Amino acid sequence: MDDQDLLRYSRHILLEEFGIDGQERVSAGHVLVIGAGGLGSPALLYLAAAGVGRITIVDDDRVDLTNLQRQIAHSTERVDAPKVRSAAEAMRALNPTIRIDCVEQRASPTELRTLVAEADVVLDCSDNFATRHAINQACVSAGRPLVAGAAIRFDGQLSVYDSRDASSPCYACLFPPDSEFEETRCAVLGAFGPVVGTIGTLQANEALKLLAGVQPSLAGRLLMFDGRRTTFDSMKVARDPACGVCGHRPGETRA
Repeated sequence: MDDQDLLRYSRHILLEEFGIDGQERVSAGHVLVIGAGGLGSPALLYLAAAGVGRITIVDDDRVDLTNLQRQIAHSTERVDAPKVRSAAEAMRALNPTIRIDCVEQRASPTELRTLVAEADVVLDCSDNFATRHAINQACVSAGRPLVAGAAIRFDGQLSVYDSRDASSPCYACLFPPDSEFEETRCAVLGAFGPVVGTIGTLQANEALKLLAGVQPSLAGRLLMFDGRRTTFDSMKVARDPACGVCGHRPGETRA
């Protein structure tokens, strides 16, 4: 770490829980972010500003005028540009020293497995259950911690699913893939911009803690944010031994 790095990241380095060692781990880390929209925008900007050494962005969408009310990594000038490239431009303006890889496509389950295995931490900033379950499956298979967020209307939720911890549930423990969930999209129900930004920012918070080794993480708890009342609630969540995804992890034997 040179003098410029020490100056750039000095406010993190001053933190007793973080320090130079934590910053070096962040600078050596690789974060995979799936989705460069409302959740991904603040997450990507904070990860870039914090100096995550390598950030891979996956998204097949293009910037639309309706995105700009909440997707703060994009701009009016970049309407119709690929979101991954628009976000990368904003991130490089903040921090030109990091590596940014853009994957301008909707990753298949096979591609996700490869991308996840290369990362240290994965952020699910997607907006549909099929993608969330594919990401979760890949994270459980590769043993990578997953920071998953969601937001709609005035409500948001967040948790860390860390398959390295035998007691930590995976996403499917809480939201089984065979359950009936009503797919809700902000294009139909709306989304309050600051709520989406709050959850995305908290995803970056958890990702940086995981990289730097700052404890505890949010694993084992589901955090819920009510933007109307400006309140946070959390509940403990347990691993489901009968889960079809993580019920039998590598190296474990069933009783």
